[in-house]
Amino acid sequence: MHIPDGLLSTPVIVVTYAITILAVAYSSRKLKEVPEEKIPLLGLFAAGIFAAQMVNFPIIGGVSGHLLGATLVAVLLGSYAAVIVMTSVLLIQTLLFGDGGITAIGANILNMGLIGAFIGYWVYSRLKSIHEGFAMGLAAWLSVVLGAALASVEIGLSHSLPFTKVLSLMVGYHALIGIGEAVLTVLIVYSIKARLPEIEGVPA
Repeated sequence: MHIPDGLLSTPVIVVTYAITILAVAYSSRKLKEVPEEKIPLLGLFAAGIFAAQMVNFPIIGGVSGHLLGATLVAVLLGSYAAVIVMTSVLLIQTLLFGDGGITAIGANILNMGLIGAFIGYWVYSRLKSIHEGFAMGLAAWLSVVLGAALASVEIGLSHSLPFTKVLSLMVGYHALIGIGEAVLTVLIVYSIKARLPEIEGVPA
């Protein structure tokens, strides 16, 4: 759901940049709580998510659809680590590959990183006592749909494309993409936990 340059108004750009900068700065400070032996995993997850997000398809006005991965990282390494991983991936995609606009970096990190890292993890943490797999899948699916909805709101507030059309297309496509996100999140998390049981207990 990368938003390209030219779709967001100046007020929306300023607000999304401000939210993202504050969240990334705070997460960077909190990341010191993650045990040093788990830091290399951030690079591993960043590489995996970078590869997964390279498979995308156009939706409307240059906005693309694809898997995210923020909730997956949050479940395994915590919300703050997920923010740093997603920020790194999205910055590289934008600055080196032109995937998403420079003016929209704040919005893209907010939509694809912060939503999954914080809201996705919050949903997971509240429901995991009922059933961990269900909680994981729902959180991952919801992070994709909410990210798409927020991107639609940002574009709508900018009056660059018809809001109702963007919202219906973005949420519709990403509701389906979210199913794949949910299934992959559950499978990958369980697989990694089986091979790396020490990954449990990372600060959120």
